[in-house]
Amino acid sequence: MMSPKKVIVLALAISISVAGSSQTVKVKKESAGVKNQSVAGYIVTLDGALADVTNSFSKYLKGYGKVKQNDVITVSEPTVMGIKYISSLYGITQEKGNATTSVWLGFDRSTLTKEQVTTLEKELENVLHDFGVQYYRSKIQVQVDESSRAYQAVERQQQKLSNESKSLATRLEDNKREKAQLEKSLEANKAEHEALLKKIEKNKQDQDSVVQAGVQVKKIVEMHREKQRKVN
Repeated sequence: MMSPKKVIVLALAISISVAGSSQTVKVKKESAGVKNQSVAGYIVTLDGALADVTNSFSKYLKGYGKVKQNDVITVSEPTVMGIKYISSLYGITQEKGNATTSVWLGFDRSTLTKEQVTTLEKELENVLHDFGVQYYRSKIQVQVDESSRAYQAVERQQQKLSNESKSLATRLEDNKREKAQLEKSLEANKAEHEALLKKIEKNKQDQDSVVQAGVQVKKIVEMHREKQRKVN
């Protein structure tokens, strides 16, 4: 269970992390060098480390065909929008500045008909755009999960504090009753103490009176004995 201070710090950190503007995926046409030749395609720049983006891109392309990953990611005999093409798709990721990575996707037009090129070219732009959207949504989902865990931690801490407040209130009421009982007992004890002191004093006085009476009686006894001895 996190302390209230840690919960507040975590909530503030998450609030700061989501304060930025929403991401926009912008895809544009651009050629890249593949197998010593210039291949037309599309490129998008995403916020993220090269390794993370490359790993996500490679997994994403597996949904279109058999992926082989080297310096260039190759998708053999891809199926795009239900159409299977003999031309491979090529993907390239490159690290840019400020923790960004470019993602390029293209295909060799020489093995396809003009109609196929037109169709695949249009779909390829959507494929790359959809990847960018999916990539950002996945990253945001991580933040959503972290925020959810933080919210649950806040709720648990809130419930803990609420239960603690109820417990403290109950203990306070018990303490008040016990205090009242102790004060009442203390008053009774004080009255009893004073009564006992009075009884002790009276007992002392009674003892003194009895002692005095005993002395007088003893004198009378001696007088009677003396009188008894004088009888002849």
